[in-house]
Amino acid sequence: MEKYLCGMDNYCNLHVMYGKMINICYMTYEWRIFMKTDIEIAQETVMEPIQNVAAQLDISADDLEFYGKYKAKLTDELWDCVKDKPDGKLILVTAINPTPAGEGKTTTTVGLGQAFAKLGKKAVIALREPSLGPCFGIKGGAAGGGYAQVVPMEDLNLHFTGDFHAITSANNLLAAMLDNHIKQGNALRIDTNQIVWKRCMDMNDRVLRNIVVGLGRPVDGVVREDHFIISVASEIMAILCLADNMKDLKERLGRIIVAYNYDGEPVFAKDLQAVGSMAALLKDAIKPNIIQTVEHTPALVHGGPFANIAHGCNSVRATKTGLKIADYCITEAGFGADLGAEKFMDIKCRMAGLKPDAVVLVATVRALKYNGGVAKEDLSAENLEALKKGIVNLEKHIENVAKFGVPCVVTLNRFVTDTDAELDFVKKFCEERGCDFALSEVWEHGGEGGIALAEKVLNTLENKESKFAPLYDIKLPIKDKIETIAKEIYGAGSVSYAPAAAQAIARLEKLGYGELPVCMAKNQYSLSDDAKKLGRPHGFDIHIREVYVSAGAGFVVALTGAVMTMPGLPKVPAANGIDVTEDGTITGLF
Repeated sequence: MEKYLCGMDNYCNLHVMYGKMINICYMTYEWRIFMKTDIEIAQETVMEPIQNVAAQLDISADDLEFYGKYKAKLTDELWDCVKDKPDGKLILVTAINPTPAGEGKTTTTVGLGQAFAKLGKKAVIALREPSLGPCFGIKGGAAGGGYAQVVPMEDLNLHFTGDFHAITSANNLLAAMLDNHIKQGNALRIDTNQIVWKRCMDMNDRVLRNIVVGLGRPVDGVVREDHFIISVASEIMAILCLADNMKDLKERLGRIIVAYNYDGEPVFAKDLQAVGSMAALLKDAIKPNIIQTVEHTPALVHGGPFANIAHGCNSVRATKTGLKIADYCITEAGFGADLGAEKFMDIKCRMAGLKPDAVVLVATVRALKYNGGVAKEDLSAENLEALKKGIVNLEKHIENVAKFGVPCVVTLNRFVTDTDAELDFVKKFCEERGCDFALSEVWEHGGEGGIALAEKVLNTLENKESKFAPLYDIKLPIKDKIETIAKEIYGAGSVSYAPAAAQAIARLEKLGYGELPVCMAKNQYSLSDDAKKLGRPHGFDIHIREVYVSAGAGFVVALTGAVMTMPGLPKVPAANGIDVTEDGTITGLF
């Protein structure tokens, strides 16, 4: 049998598998194709002991802290041994704005790493850890897909090595110490109406966005309004991902602003004497994790901030380590290039002194047609007119990458419904804009399906120089930095500020936080702050409703539109389909 058609949704990223079907049955006059799910493929993988995987990067067992047979953390001693080695090439994988048609950014990242290994290159992948929120909410897993995923995927999608739990615990310890300080006499004169530190949990739960704490008896605390955010939006997550070492981590923790006093002065975590205990909880979490792909390519998976409400990159420590232990470090940033890639360049690379050598921009014909106005159920039919209309989204992301001076390779995550005419159109479109182009078939063929892409990336690395520079001058006023991102990256015509946001900006600049980079919190589905505006909207107004500083992380956060730092569950959460058998086998986790 040759090629078969199947459905696909946003998060499964299901392609049609060639030659990997389980069976075909006849039901109600139509043929249905039953294929292996991502979790079935992962569970059938015969994993290598993690010390064997690490050995590919010349890492000995003495430099590993084992979490069972197939997971480990890299020791601090390893970094001391490799820190003076020359850096390898840094490749960022990003994408167009996500759609219900699917893009496959993580899948492409994993497959590209496997393809480099197939070509005999010493490569390592650097990914974020998935959050339980989307795993049980709308995604059902985030470890790649098909024959381009990291394993053990059930561990990764659930508790992994406990990093997120440590982050959550450190966050909530600070919250508990804050409320206890107020209850025990409030020596710091904290204004309970100006408390900015929020509690967190790693699960979507909308009812916790706005709550009241301290109810009950006087001994139960001071009654006040409080809030929960999801753990991946916590400043602790950002600090963990941006810290170079334990010393840097503790300094950043100490700079966290938890509240303001009655004089309007900031109160820091260090003022509550919380730094040491928080650092103790994060002692192991700061160390990068190493696992493997289904083809045993090494993968560093560490940290997991969302890109729509946080800075969206894996840890600096993992990326820097990857550059020292391999010739090629392939990493990704969350969501589209307007979010993850911009923050990777303007925040992570600026802070860590990183210089990306190439960018891989992922798209699908289906997603481009969706941006051109085609309904999800009609995406399988050839529609060149819609493709021409929707490809402007890809065009904008190509232009945005160029603004940072980094050469770009465009890849199409191929589907069986893609026609030759559609593929040729996209290829010509990209090449006319100076981008190398390649098809990707890593979902169904693993590393073999990514060789064409890997060869294009290698060609770009060899023949095109990266002239990386951040988008804006860090010394610009906060509003100027916000407007630069909004106009240059999003295509906005203007920026408007809620009165509270404008007041917050003035206050932050007065307190000395004006020369920090800006982390824009924006919906991921559109270049604008309106999720319904597909394609390439332009001339729109970006509305900034709230601004605050994450002083420990080292950036100012600007919230746009209706984006939430605590997402909710969908009508039918992925959790509905997840189960575990009597022998302990997890099902339904894609």
